[in-house]
Amino acid sequence: MSNEKGWKELPIGGRILNPGNSKEFKTGDWRSKKPVVDKSKCTGCLLCRLYCPENAIHIDKDGKISIDYDHCKGCGICSSVCPVKAIKMEEEK
Repeated sequence: MSNEKGWKELPIGGRILNPGNSKEFKTGDWRSKKPVVDKSKCTGCLLCRLYCPENAIHIDKDGKISIDYDHCKGCGICSSVCPVKAIKMEEEK
């Protein structure tokens, strides 16, 4: 079981009570779309990782990207900067 709190447990008013605590909160569940990676198209250029404002894109053991859906907010920046269109935004289910 994870020690991370859901976004509903965030302090009211956006106050930062403990700097550097963002990993404690699972903020990805408020998105309406999520990025889905076609690993067969991914060239490993890592532009998506460079531009991700949430640092939610990681490199897996095979050297391909993977998405941290607990923290991805579904902004779509990764999809828009991917030069080979290996990332598609899909409706959250």
